Amino acid sequence: MILLLAMSATAFAQDALRPQKIDDLVRLLQDPEVRSWLEKAPAAPPAPEADGGLAAWEASTRGRIRAVTTAIPRIPSEVAAAASRIRADATSQGGLPVFIVFIALTAIGLLAERLFARSKLRGGGLQGRLLAIGAFATAMGAAFFAFDWPPLPRIVLLVSLVALIAYRAIATLLDAAVPTASTRRRTKSVLRVFVVAIAAASLGRPVSVEPAVTQAISFCFSIVLLALAMEGVVSSTHRSRRSRIALCLALVLLWMLWCVGLQGLFWLGIYAIALPSVLRFTARAAAEAYPAAPNSTQRVLVVRGARAIVVAAAAAWLALVWRLDPNSLVHISPAVEALSYGLLKGVVIILLADLVWHLAKSWIDRELSSSDNFSDPAQVARQARLRTLLPIFRNVLAVAVAVFAGLIVLAELGVEIGPLLAGAGIFGVALGFGSQTLVKDVIGGVFYMLDDAFRVGEYIQAKSYKGTVEGFSLRSVRLRHHRGPVYTVPFGELGAVENMSRDWGVVKFRVSVTYDADLEKARKLTKKIGAALQEDPELGPIFIEPLKMKGIEEFGDYGVVISFGMTLRPSPLQSMIRRRANLLIREAFQANGIEFATPSVQVGGDDRGGAAAAATAIRAQQVKTAASTEV
Repeated sequence: MILLLAMSATAFAQDALRPQKIDDLVRLLQDPEVRSWLEKAPAAPPAPEADGGLAAWEASTRGRIRAVTTAIPRIPSEVAAAASRIRADATSQGGLPVFIVFIALTAIGLLAERLFARSKLRGGGLQGRLLAIGAFATAMGAAFFAFDWPPLPRIVLLVSLVALIAYRAIATLLDAAVPTASTRRRTKSVLRVFVVAIAAASLGRPVSVEPAVTQAISFCFSIVLLALAMEGVVSSTHRSRRSRIALCLALVLLWMLWCVGLQGLFWLGIYAIALPSVLRFTARAAAEAYPAAPNSTQRVLVVRGARAIVVAAAAAWLALVWRLDPNSLVHISPAVEALSYGLLKGVVIILLADLVWHLAKSWIDRELSSSDNFSDPAQVARQARLRTLLPIFRNVLAVAVAVFAGLIVLAELGVEIGPLLAGAGIFGVALGFGSQTLVKDVIGGVFYMLDDAFRVGEYIQAKSYKGTVEGFSLRSVRLRHHRGPVYTVPFGELGAVENMSRDWGVVKFRVSVTYDADLEKARKLTKKIGAALQEDPELGPIFIEPLKMKGIEEFGDYGVVISFGMTLRPSPLQSMIRRRANLLIREAFQANGIEFATPSVQVGGDDRGGAAAAATAIRAQQVKTAASTEV
């Protein structure tokens, strides 16, 4: 207390008080009774600290609302005073008013845009329009930085030019991505008011407008934006009446959250309502700006990357709002704060994982859908192997990306993933012991793929299963039988695999002719038939070696058995070529007097037993001939 009085005395001396009063004060302080009373006087109670939590938020919100409502009548005078200061600062150095300079810079930008549009550099579509806006912004920026402007006009011009460029760029994207004219018109109206509101709020402090007046201006703009948004919702025809009422109430609730300062909840609500539409709009605008094939890597990178950038920017803005807002509910406790920021980081991680997955998936789908007709057998084999392995790789990659992304998200949320990984390892060992058949199938499939035992499109036979390979999973192969049924065979049950479509195949068949047939003529006719088959535009590319008569296979009971053979590339047309060759040989032999051997038996008298034996022999010979033909 004595120290406070001494400080008061010093302050009085600095205020040039009369010396008599100072002497009286010193005399009183030296009086023993006064000093004794001062030493025994009770200490002053400490000033009450401001209540934290809800009370502090309520007090600050009430004060902010009172300040805004009080400042609304002062908006015209403050705006006029700010305009006077800007005009005075501009004309004090012999410059032009800001409005005239802004019009001049805009004219320069429009002239540059017009010249760029007439040049050959501008492309078509959305890219060309965006490049034209880039030329507009570059010309205005060059003209702006070419002169030294006074302080206040400089900041006003800079904010105005940035707002104009941003509005034109977003409006161009809206023209490309929003199909309905009425929706475009309403969205542009909201965009204009929003851009002007942001510019006005940004200029408040630089042009020395009171903070309460700046907040009041933002409040007035917010009412206009709310009215425009509700008008757009009410006018929409694709929503039901109930959904329109609910959306209007949600907009009013969000506006109230913004008014009372709950910025975190406000932006969460904005994201919940607007983010799906913004993402669709971004995807359409990116697809319009980059018109490439749907499965191309560049198209996927542009579209998915644009959506990821939008969501990442939204998450970053929400994190910034939480950090700058002391009244945010995120700051209730350290655990809630860590969980909230961990969720935002998890969103970014999931976006990156989604981008990586779709890039890899687009490449795999493009490789699988490619139908190039390669003449080089090595290229054909490579494509077949890719079609075999890529579906398995796609499944494995999807699982790996999901697992790694999930583990990283859990780590960002504060979960210790070390014990989780250890537990997963123990569970995996137990699962392996309990499902040995499944593990056998999966490992067997891996080794079949490493051995390149079969590929998609090849005809294989394993045990009692045979058919064309249609696809794979991690544990089984899908075979299409030539009669239509589909077998799904686990890899562990395949065993030895007979691949009938690898590299090449030899097709053989037999024909029986009479003993007096001219075999040399038959050989020449077969050579002509082989040449004709090779000249066929559909069947010729399949031949490796033409159809040839191999020679006499054996001497039968009723004629000579001669064999034929040809070497073909793997193709489902092999059976058709064999049947076509049989038909041509029959026609050629009949036309040139070469007779096929037929069983004949002479039966005499009434020997019925001999007739029956002859019929049995004829039947056996027919079965034998049919079997040799099939081989």
